[in-house]
Amino acid sequence: MIGSNCSPFQTAIQISDFNRPFHIQLLSFLSRPRKLSSGVLSANRSEMDWIRRIGGGCFKDRRNSKDLKVEADSGGEDFFSSAANPPPEHLVIMVNGIIGSAADWRWAAQQFVKKVPDKVIVHRSECNSSKLTFDGVDLMGERLAAEVLAVVRHKPEVRKISFVAHSLGGLVARFAVGKLYEHSPDDGHAAVSRIASNEEHVNDSMQSIEHPFKARIAGLEPMNFITFATPHLGSKGNKQLPFLCGLPFLERRASQTAHLIAGRTGKHLFLNDQDDGKPPLLLQMVNDSDNLKFISALRAFKRRVAYANANYDHMVGWRTSSIRRQNELPPKSNLLIKDEKYPHIVNIERETMDNIRNKASSIVGDQPVDLEEEMIRGLTQVPWERVDVSFRKSNQRYVAHSTIQVKSYWLNSDGADVIFHMIDNFLF
Repeated sequence: MIGSNCSPFQTAIQISDFNRPFHIQLLSFLSRPRKLSSGVLSANRSEMDWIRRIGGGCFKDRRNSKDLKVEADSGGEDFFSSAANPPPEHLVIMVNGIIGSAADWRWAAQQFVKKVPDKVIVHRSECNSSKLTFDGVDLMGERLAAEVLAVVRHKPEVRKISFVAHSLGGLVARFAVGKLYEHSPDDGHAAVSRIASNEEHVNDSMQSIEHPFKARIAGLEPMNFITFATPHLGSKGNKQLPFLCGLPFLERRASQTAHLIAGRTGKHLFLNDQDDGKPPLLLQMVNDSDNLKFISALRAFKRRVAYANANYDHMVGWRTSSIRRQNELPPKSNLLIKDEKYPHIVNIERETMDNIRNKASSIVGDQPVDLEEEMIRGLTQVPWERVDVSFRKSNQRYVAHSTIQVKSYWLNSDGADVIFHMIDNFLF
C-alpha cells in the first residue's frame, strides 16, 4: 500500500508504474546521487542493469521469436531480425518518458520487428533513464542527439529514421531532432560524416546546382515522428496535469514546487524557466532559432502523429498531448466509436496544410495569446495526425498513461491494439 506520507508526485509514480512490489526500492534508488562523467550526468552500468530488471513491471512477456536479435550498443539496445538479408535500412528510435528506461519500450519493439522483420532496426534509447530525466529537456535532448549519432555510425546500412516517444520523451525527441537537423545535398551518408566531424560545407552554391538539397536528421531521411501521451504544451494550465483534479490551488502549488521534485525538467514542463532572460524552453521549441531548427526539423518528417489519452490519463492532459485548444477537442459522443481491429482508437484527425491555413485565418484576433496559445500556433505550422485513445471500459484505464505504451504487457496489455495501429500505419 502507498504510504499516506508520500508526495503527490511519488504517488503518481507508483500508480503509473504499477510495480507495487518495487516501489520502495524505486524511490530509494531515485534518491541516490549521480556521478559526473565528462560533464554529463550518467548512471553506472550496475544501476542500468537494475533498471532493466524492474522496468518491465512485475511480470515480463517472455515470448521471444527465435529470429529476434537484441544487441546492446551505443548506449541503448537494438532490436532486429537476425534473418533479415539485406539488413533493414530504416532506423526507429524509441524514447522513454520521465523516470523511465529503455525497458519501457521492450514489448513494442518486439512487435515492431516481428511484424516487419525486413524493414526496421529498432533502437531503444537508454541515455535518459531514471533520475537523469530530471536534468531538463535541453540536456536530455543533447544526450539523445549524441546517442543517435553514435547509433548511425555503428549502422552504416541505415538510410531512413523515425522517432517513437512516450510522455516526456516526446519533448526530448523534439529537441534532439532540432539539434540533428540539417539541410544538405541528397548524398547519403556524407551528411553523417559532416555532422560527426563538424566540417564546414564547401562550395554549397555549386553543390546546389548539381544535387537537390533535402532536409536530413542525423544524415538520414526523416519519415515518422510519433508521440504517445506527450505534454507538447507543457503541464501548466487547467487540467494539463490531471491528477490535480483541475483544482486551481493545487495547480498553482504544483507550478511553484515542480522544480523541487523534478529539477530542471519540472521548470521546463511548467514554463518557469527563463534562463538569461530568454522565453521558456518549450516556447522556444515551437519555432526555429539561429542554432536549432525545431519547426524545420518537424516539418522534415513525412508524418507527425500525436497519440493522446482522451480520459483516465492522470499524468498528461488531453489538450497538451493532442496539441489542441479546449474548443477543438472532439465531443464525447465521438469517443463511443469502436473499431473492431483497434477497439481503443476512438477518433482520428488528419490535418492538411489547407486545414492549417483556414484555421489560422479564422482564429486571428479571436483567441487571447497566452503561452499555451503561442505554443499551439507554433506547433501547428505543420500538419499533425491526431489519434485519440480511450480505455474507458478497460480494467487498466486507471494506468492509461502506461497502457497506451504497453510499458509491461501483463499489466498494460489492453494497449496492444494502439501499438499495432502505430505499426500498421507506419510509413516505411
